[in-house]
Amino acid sequence: MELAVETEEMSLDELRVEIEDIDREIVELIARRTYVADSVAQVKADRGLPTTDEGQEERVMERAGRNAEQFDVDSNLVKAVFRLLIELNKVEQREKR
Repeated sequence: MELAVETEEMSLDELRVEIEDIDREIVELIARRTYVADSVAQVKADRGLPTTDEGQEERVMERAGRNAEQFDVDSNLVKAVFRLLIELNKVEQREKR
């Protein structure tokens, strides 16, 4: 993966600011994902579908693993993050029913 910045030329403070920016973007993406998952939950509720869809969860995990490999990131770590996101969404879906 090619970095957008040359780390040799950046100070520690500049690198920390870069991490802060990335962290904000990650939180924004989690919020967007949660919003869409809430919409999915509403569709499921309207159609009388169960909260849990194991097939879809498996597809999400497979996709997460492939994406991790593409960016040379530990796929087990990425899958763990996605398991947490899925569980967060399922808890919220259950609470709203």
